[in-house]
Amino acid sequence: MKKVKSIFALSVIALTLLSCNKEDEAVPQSNSASLKVTPEVLNKISSLSLNTSDVQVIENTKLDGTKEEAFLIEGDIVITQEQLSKMDLHGGITTEQYRTTNLVSAPRTIRVVGLSGTGTTALTTNMRAGLQAAINRYNNLGLSINFTLTFSSSTSGANIVVRRQTGSAGGVAGFPSGGAPYNSVTLYSGLDSYSTNVNAHVAAHEIGHCIGLRHTDWFSRQSCGQNSNEGTAGVGAILIPGTPSGYDATSYMRACFSSSETGAFNANDVTALNYLY
Repeated sequence: MKKVKSIFALSVIALTLLSCNKEDEAVPQSNSASLKVTPEVLNKISSLSLNTSDVQVIENTKLDGTKEEAFLIEGDIVITQEQLSKMDLHGGITTEQYRTTNLVSAPRTIRVVGLSGTGTTALTTNMRAGLQAAINRYNNLGLSINFTLTFSSSTSGANIVVRRQTGSAGGVAGFPSGGAPYNSVTLYSGLDSYSTNVNAHVAAHEIGHCIGLRHTDWFSRQSCGQNSNEGTAGVGAILIPGTPSGYDATSYMRACFSSSETGAFNANDVTALNYLY
């Protein structure tokens, strides 16, 4: 999720979009990288109604410490070539609340581990408080998915691991696959200087991506001080019942955030989550 400075977005990715924030450990690769942003790749990304304006090849560090090449899309979405090839969108969503066709199989309990200890990936006290608040807000909705949260240096049995990384304020995550949530959320050290409410907002936003939610203002990126419509790539539009079709200035899944966030879900967010889960 991208930090908004005043009204406009804080530039982090090459052309400005931090979209949730650029991943420091995800270093853009040189032209010698084996993974390439080809016209075919861009067409596939476009068919998913994802932004193709600043797709990058990155070296992503996985939870086991190994590295893999992946695409960084919209500033905070990490997708490997294999994941991209398996994704399909049967009907785009141009409304306020929208998702990918990749959702988490429900009902199920999602085990979240917030890294603790003395290492550089351990969450700070502020991050831990924000993550706990985010998990509580999801669980208070009584969805068909629920979350357990443990703070530990061990990731054994975790479905989502939340870790800290040096970088500007924001975070990064990915989409579900095979009915399972994306397995990691990275929160950047710039969040340390923000309130618990902002930390809760960013944590909830990234977890939203992990369970299949996309940015609610992808059609305008208005929260980033922009006016760029990503388009529906000719795949139609599906309205989630009960959600508006216009810009929602308080949705927790906006592409960019401000220092005044409360971390709460608004009524439209609740409607969307209850519809999906």
